[in-house]
Amino acid sequence: MATTDIADVRDAPAPAPSHKGLTYPFGGDEPAAGSTMRIVPGIDWVRLHIPGPLKHVNCWLLDDRDARGQGRALVDTGMNTDAARAAWKTLAAGPMRDVRVTRVIGTHMHPDHIGLAGWMCAHHDAPLLMTRGEWLTMRMLVADARDAVPDEMIGFWRGAGWSEDQIAAACERGWAGFRRIVTPVPLSYTRLIDGDTLRIGATDWRIVTGSGHSPEHACLFDAAGGVFIAGDQVLPRISPNISLGVTEPAADPLGEWFESIAKLRQLPADVLVLPGHGDPFTGLHARLDAMDREHRERLDAIEVFLAEPRRAIDCFGRLFRRAIGQDMLGMATGEALAHLRRLEVEGRAMREDRDGVWWWRAS
Repeated sequence: MATTDIADVRDAPAPAPSHKGLTYPFGGDEPAAGSTMRIVPGIDWVRLHIPGPLKHVNCWLLDDRDARGQGRALVDTGMNTDAARAAWKTLAAGPMRDVRVTRVIGTHMHPDHIGLAGWMCAHHDAPLLMTRGEWLTMRMLVADARDAVPDEMIGFWRGAGWSEDQIAAACERGWAGFRRIVTPVPLSYTRLIDGDTLRIGATDWRIVTGSGHSPEHACLFDAAGGVFIAGDQVLPRISPNISLGVTEPAADPLGEWFESIAKLRQLPADVLVLPGHGDPFTGLHARLDAMDREHRERLDAIEVFLAEPRRAIDCFGRLFRRAIGQDMLGMATGEALAHLRRLEVEGRAMREDRDGVWWWRAS
């Protein structure tokens, strides 16, 4: 289904499937491996495999022109894996034969979204566009090339309640893993700024930034066409990971996330949302409300749980529906810490340091 237009789906006799206030206009159809799928005129969908529970990432090709003529702007690139590079090579030999990428746009700095950005920029002699917060964070992580896990990170894990065995297992993986799953990026970039208009082909896209999942996540909104490229800021079936990390341990990422949800409610409710993972959908406000409600309910549950002193790892059962293994321990810890920190900011919990281990109790 490489050339389906969304209008064909909306005009079909059968209703589009709906899930918790969302409608999926394509009914579960997706681009096959090595192919593209037309979403609306001028926008094609590429889906790439990524390791881990998310299984895939979505990339978007937008009709574009520059000084060299007609081409396509690429929004997000996939992770630097053999499978993703092979998929792009298959596309280059098929649907994208003779297609030049005019620019590479990174919604945010996570490797599943910008892992191949440098590779694509170099191949097509194309500029890279990102927000400053995402660019600088990415550059910092790439430049931190030490092999041994820093003492600050070990102290952070211990503070969250990790056992010595868990710390040892994490240390065995080494440190600078980020640089291994991203290709070298250009030394210069074009800055995306919240509220600015980015002209791509015949379409004006407004940059809408959010925070919480990443420092300065860029979304693109086409008001005339009613299309919103959301990256990971809004996902249809899961809530993006909101983590407190060692880089800024006094931050309030969940508070920033709530502010971003309120900001995105200013967009029209009926836009077509193109997410970084999952299927395109309509029902933006319903999804924003659900994500807001989910996190606030978790805060309430954790506050009750803190009637007795608890560590971050003790809160996993109040946050997640499945057991957390070593592979997901880091992300789960960051999410738990983000919720505990938010309770601190709201005056609902207090933290105490006991021999390097952090304990929280409800205020």
